[in-house]
Amino acid sequence: MAERKAQIQRKTLETNIDLEFVIDGIGRCDVNSGIGFFDHMLNAFAKHGLFDLMLRCQGDLDVDQHHTVEDVGICLGQAFEKALGDKIGIQRFAHSYVSMDEALARVVIDLSGRSYLCMAPVFQSAVVGDFPVTLVTEFFRAVTDHGNFNLHIDLLRSDNDHHAIEAIFKAFAQALDGASVHTGRSLDIPSTKGQL
Repeated sequence: MAERKAQIQRKTLETNIDLEFVIDGIGRCDVNSGIGFFDHMLNAFAKHGLFDLMLRCQGDLDVDQHHTVEDVGICLGQAFEKALGDKIGIQRFAHSYVSMDEALARVVIDLSGRSYLCMAPVFQSAVVGDFPVTLVTEFFRAVTDHGNFNLHIDLLRSDNDHHAIEAIFKAFAQALDGASVHTGRSLDIPSTKGQL
């Protein structure tokens, strides 16, 4: 089986991004987006999904963090779809529950080839440190739009936004890993339509 990896470069007037992604990795992560909390979440994503992720991003952080977070999501979605390849023999569906102290997150994924995000977390504050919590949804919308998969994220309980967001990223990582794994039992596309 060929190594499932991809490299994406994106350069706009707002961001300059170089991203490398390996699905069947070991959790190596070397990221620098210029946003400390976001880098912390990307590290958690790589570690708990056993993905290898390298990211260099120069964004217009003098404006705000939105363009950087959204564009990294675009690149990650594109890299995942490219690395996934023909989808023959993958699990396709997966879910994960992850707790972090009082926070409990549930993520359900269908690598359907169709983009859909269902996410409506209720956070306690507007920011974690200086990171606007609204960007969590923007990141996942960009990932699903450009990765072409269904993603349902539910924050079942939480009193701490840092814990909540981290639980979401970890649950996303584990569900994405589970959905993209080769089952070893099928040599077909996992769809009655014959394509995803």
